[in-house]
Amino acid sequence: MNKNKPRFQHKNKEFNRIREFPVNKQCELLDFLFEVLKGQSRNSVKSVLTSKRVSVDGAPITQFDFKLYPGDTVIISKEPIKKKTRSNLPIIYEDNEIIVINKPSGLLSIASDKEKSSTAYRMLSDYVQQKDKHNRIFVVHRLDEDTSGVLMVAKNPDIQKALQDNWNDIVSKRGYYAIVEGQMKEKQGTVKSYLKKNAQNLMYSSKDKNGQFSVTHYKVIKENDKYSLLDVNIDSGRKNQIRVHMGDLGHNVIGDDKYGNPSNPLKRLGLHAYCLELKHPITGKNMKFTSPMPKEFEALFNENNVQHKTVNKSKKK
Repeated sequence: MNKNKPRFQHKNKEFNRIREFPVNKQCELLDFLFEVLKGQSRNSVKSVLTSKRVSVDGAPITQFDFKLYPGDTVIISKEPIKKKTRSNLPIIYEDNEIIVINKPSGLLSIASDKEKSSTAYRMLSDYVQQKDKHNRIFVVHRLDEDTSGVLMVAKNPDIQKALQDNWNDIVSKRGYYAIVEGQMKEKQGTVKSYLKKNAQNLMYSSKDKNGQFSVTHYKVIKENDKYSLLDVNIDSGRKNQIRVHMGDLGHNVIGDDKYGNPSNPLKRLGLHAYCLELKHPITGKNMKFTSPMPKEFEALFNENNVQHKTVNKSKKK
């Protein structure tokens, strides 16, 4: 017997490649698999699930009756997916309806074309399923892979829908720390534009009103001769919004090789989501979640003598 041969190998090679299936209606996982894997025997389909080769948005699932909802993506992998014990999750807040974490830089919010397992969604799914295998989480919003900070998920689809459908009404603040190249001429300002996506899947500013209207407010809170530390607040949560708008001003976010070629002194993107304030869609309670400024952000300015807590100080006569 060939020891290098995958343990769970189906005779149909097509059956063993990684495949993704979008979910369009609420149903149970096994029923969904029977539907999308037509032509395979019932036992073959069941074996894919029992052999731990099925995940939902990157989180491994083995329960036949696991509930799926529209917007989910079922992924069938080539080999078994191992569950991971999560004991040191950076949880900021948790109740019966939401979980808020301090997402580290370098961690995807959800699965991508290239990465299926190392995501915040996977970490939190494994975490809630340690308590009950039928528990699950639902994406509310996202942070870019290299952006750290406050990230919230819902524990049931009703809360997810309530949050997403009323996001702009119930969220009163989304605050970020951003480090950009150079000293900004205008120490405080607002950038407005319509964001559109090009053929390379990159966002850009446009005057075309068919794009997504985006508003970014910024204020310089520290600067040295190379970089500026900004307090940024956004009225709209568009993909890569801050990165595009800072580039429009001629001051790229450090480490952002996606929208420019700035220096990368921190070996990470200089963007951190430090605050999320909102009104709970069910209780109406005002909630505020914060994450401290990363130490490496502070160190970049503490190492330089030219810094200003308040940039616009008047000169003494």
